[in-house]
Amino acid sequence: MYLRPFTAALTVLSLAAAPNLLSAAEPAGTVTEAFNRAIPNIPGKTILAVVVDYPPGGKTPSHHHPGSAFINGYVLSGAIRSQVDGGEIRVYHAGESWSENPGAHHQISENASDSEPAKLLAIFIMDKDEKDLVTLER
Repeated sequence: MYLRPFTAALTVLSLAAAPNLLSAAEPAGTVTEAFNRAIPNIPGKTILAVVVDYPPGGKTPSHHHPGSAFINGYVLSGAIRSQVDGGEIRVYHAGESWSENPGAHHQISENASDSEPAKLLAIFIMDKDEKDLVTLER
């Protein structure tokens, strides 16, 4: 099983222990791999899905996605505030989705609530050899 992207996502979304990226007041989310499969009719491509559980007030730092990754985000529960590539800051509620083009800059990805948890399904279609799901802003 190809876990390198999953491990990268888990690392990025578990950044509460990294004081130079997040303060203790900014809880991160947790990530669980839902599936990871080669796409048989598109050689060299894979589809990977992760479920991101954000605690109340949870967020991830500004980051970029790989140049090969087309992403679709779908809110499973709660509400997610998102901004991609300098576009509109928008709150997506359970049942709503958005897409991100390859190489997208995800400036805001966070739970829109300070009192309720939120859950997001992120589906990546990307090169099978992609090493990282995200690159953090420094």
